[in-house]
Amino acid sequence: MGPILPETLPLFPLNGALLLPRGQLPLNIFEPRYLTMVEDALGVGRAIGMIQPCYDVPGPVPDSCALYGVGCLGKIVDFREMEDGRFIITLAGITRFKVVEELEIERGYRRAAVDYTPYQKVDLEEDKSNVNREALLEELRNFLDISGPHAQDMLDVNWDALEQAPDEDLVNALAMLGPFEAREKQALLEAITLTQRAQTLITMMSMAALGHEEGSSGHA
Repeated sequence: MGPILPETLPLFPLNGALLLPRGQLPLNIFEPRYLTMVEDALGVGRAIGMIQPCYDVPGPVPDSCALYGVGCLGKIVDFREMEDGRFIITLAGITRFKVVEELEIERGYRRAAVDYTPYQKVDLEEDKSNVNREALLEELRNFLDISGPHAQDMLDVNWDALEQAPDEDLVNALAMLGPFEAREKQALLEAITLTQRAQTLITMMSMAALGHEEGSSGHA
């Protein structure tokens, strides 16, 4: 029997934050509405729906901001309360969901009725679909070469660890930690299988390298 999946979820909209099934996402919680959300979630199932706003929003995401239609259910697996009132939590990704309908804001935070059907068959078991590791790692090397120190710092690449990591851990770590735009991270989230997510990563990194080459040649 799989985990009990709540029909409604509190939504935590966060630009550029990607949570994938079996991935882990550390979060620093300080806004009052999300402090309340975490307190409520700890009391009932520890479930939070991570989701991205449709637009790049600097700072807190307003309640009027449109959200993407797909997010990921996360379960609080680590929780610390800081002296200044913040919460430091870690969410473990369980399964993706589609937003069926946003509900009335309750206790300051957004909520939605959700549907897990399109994803739970894939998400609730280890995805063992094929990954072209050689192509993925080669494209990662090219991507890091053209992206500079910022991307290297974000990914904190340990090549020995990457080469030994299971396919799913490798792909999901690159997807979650990579310096990609929100719409690109959404594409990675919505890729149904691990094979598709890996291919999306390869394509994104290849396009970034191509764009860099074209830009460099234009300034020659």
